[in-house]
Amino acid sequence: MGEIRSYRDLVAWQKAIHLCKLVYRISSEFPDRERFGLTAQIRRAAVSIPSNIAEGYGRRRTQDYLRFLDVARGSLCEVETQAVLAHELEMIGVELAREVDLAATELHRVLFGLSESIRNSSEK
Repeated sequence: MGEIRSYRDLVAWQKAIHLCKLVYRISSEFPDRERFGLTAQIRRAAVSIPSNIAEGYGRRRTQDYLRFLDVARGSLCEVETQAVLAHELEMIGVELAREVDLAATELHRVLFGLSESIRNSSEK
């Protein structure tokens, strides 16, 4: 594992960027009437994930960092919910819905690990 010199080195941030690009790709297939509805909502939530990981990394206090990771996790739950809704409203097919679900599940795992690592290192 390499040295972490920037938030860009964090696997969580990299996976969040991947998910964000995926969300932009799938939401481009949403109907035009959803441009100010679900399209905007899911994109905002997706952008919030890597943004909060980066902002948390830039904070000086461990508790602030953990709080921003919690916000990122909440935004991730929003994206998952909105992708389910998009699938159930037949805006995206089962394959795209599954791709988002897999990426989100992996990101949940990585965010949990990052949070635990930060907690454990702050207790030493």
